[in-house]
Amino acid sequence: MHELGPVIALLGIIIFAAHFFEVIFKQTKIPDVLPLVIIGLILGPLLNIASPTYFGAVGPVFTIITFIFILFEAGTGLSIESIRKSFKDTLLITLLSFLFTVIIVGAAAVYLTGLGILRSLLLATIVGGTSSAIVAPILQQLKIGDESKSILVLESSATDVIVVICAISVMEIVKVGDPGQIDIGLIIGKIIASFLLATMIGMISAIVWSYLLKWVRGLQNSIFITAACVFVVYGLTEWLGYSGAVSALAFGITMGNVGLLKILPLTSQVKVRASELNLTEKTFFSEMVFILKTFFFVYIGISLQLAQWNLIIVGLILTIIIYLIRLPIVRLTLQKSIPALDAAMISVIIPRGLAAAVLASMPFQQGISGGDAIQNIAYTIILVSIVFTSLLVFLIDKTKLSRFYFRIFSKFGNAV
Repeated sequence: MHELGPVIALLGIIIFAAHFFEVIFKQTKIPDVLPLVIIGLILGPLLNIASPTYFGAVGPVFTIITFIFILFEAGTGLSIESIRKSFKDTLLITLLSFLFTVIIVGAAAVYLTGLGILRSLLLATIVGGTSSAIVAPILQQLKIGDESKSILVLESSATDVIVVICAISVMEIVKVGDPGQIDIGLIIGKIIASFLLATMIGMISAIVWSYLLKWVRGLQNSIFITAACVFVVYGLTEWLGYSGAVSALAFGITMGNVGLLKILPLTSQVKVRASELNLTEKTFFSEMVFILKTFFFVYIGISLQLAQWNLIIVGLILTIIIYLIRLPIVRLTLQKSIPALDAAMISVIIPRGLAAAVLASMPFQQGISGGDAIQNIAYTIILVSIVFTSLLVFLIDKTKLSRFYFRIFSKFGNAV
């Protein structure tokens, strides 16, 4: 038992550090995810104190549980009205960002690496979307409009679905080696079906749960039961072949807006009112997200693998390209009523994360030629994009760099 003492102490120190980083974030706007990832990098790749293999099967389960909590809590903070206002912008920015990222980053990868067209396309697809697991915690502390938050949360959730389906499709094509087998219509159909059906499952489940919640609260030790319900919804949605992440988000959004539901008459004498999450439940979810998020980002840092310097440089260049692509897309797609500061934040909060990390390891594991290069470049892009997002959020909020972005978004509201 003595050898476990330092480990337990380290866990406590990390939690203390996370609270400290949160205070620093409020003062400086440097997102607390960055120092947590750096701690993971120090413990993992740099000092080799910890490795993802130490966690065994618990590691992937832990990341999924964290993912579910983050998406659910993010959903409870989104109003239907803000989603309605941001839907058009979200759809445009999501599709154009993914499409142009895949085309331009893929072309650059062909030029910068020896991967060839198909493998470069696979790399670009893997890093083509933002990470909802990283975007949502960053937005918790930022003072931007609800509509802007809706755009970023919904975009990151949608691209999680798009990236997974498209990357796996391209991976199968790489194995066969025939670009002619790409069925764009089938891929688009899978994406739409996965998104819409997962949304319906999440919403219907939340509506039913909101009417049951009043009775559930009468049970002993019931505070975790709503979380258990979200787990069931996520698991069943994944089992059916759709996006569990989208269903968890839809569940959260619906639970956060149950005030819009009317009283349900069961009989002429019995009527049931939908129940919202109370303050105790909201506090519980907030605390759980904080703890899970803390260890999740340390785990990401431990899991990142940075090997060959030439591939690290390629990853850095491709990340810069991703951020440059984002500027004109945001400028062209967002409504001009959105404040310039919000537009600037939307243009830089585009970190890559969980989905990209999982997908990046698959080509190497499946023995695809060039899989190790794809993995190392993608891991570099994940790390650098988290660093870029963290630093740019700080610089836009606290330094004269905001003037540069205000010039780009001069036609947007409140530009100075």
